[in-house]
Amino acid sequence: LPLFDETAVAEPVPELPVPTEGQNIVADYASLGLTLGRHPLALLRPRLTGMGLRSAEQVRLHAHGDPVRIAGLVTCRQCPSSSAGVVFVTLEDETGTTQIIVWPRLAERQRRILTAAGLLAVTGEVQREGEVLHVIAHRLEDHSALLGGLVARSRDFQ
Repeated sequence: LPLFDETAVAEPVPELPVPTEGQNIVADYASLGLTLGRHPLALLRPRLTGMGLRSAEQVRLHAHGDPVRIAGLVTCRQCPSSSAGVVFVTLEDETGTTQIIVWPRLAERQRRILTAAGLLAVTGEVQREGEVLHVIAHRLEDHSALLGGLVARSRDFQ
């Protein structure tokens, strides 16, 4: 039966605010675990730079033995059984990745930060052999609060 043929419902078009770039990135990470837009740290770069934290690209310009401070999203933590307690961490920012080496003594002393931080800052020293670059961690800081609602998950291997 044509029950609703005569019924007309006038509904206004919803007026929703356009999401910010940051809100889009948070939504992308919540649903996909990544974004096709700018990297989340691109939005935080001015603040991170103000805190003395370098990008992966800037760290690559440093020589062996140089002190550095870097921050990035933790994408991977590894502690292979053959490593004698050394933890290898991969940090990612808008310019690339940096490999971090955390010796057992520091890993034990700062275990909570090492295992929980989504946005990790590392104070350390560049170790370079040709094109291969690592940062030997001396101190770890958790800056995950700067990410707001963004949840970045790392892949952790023990």
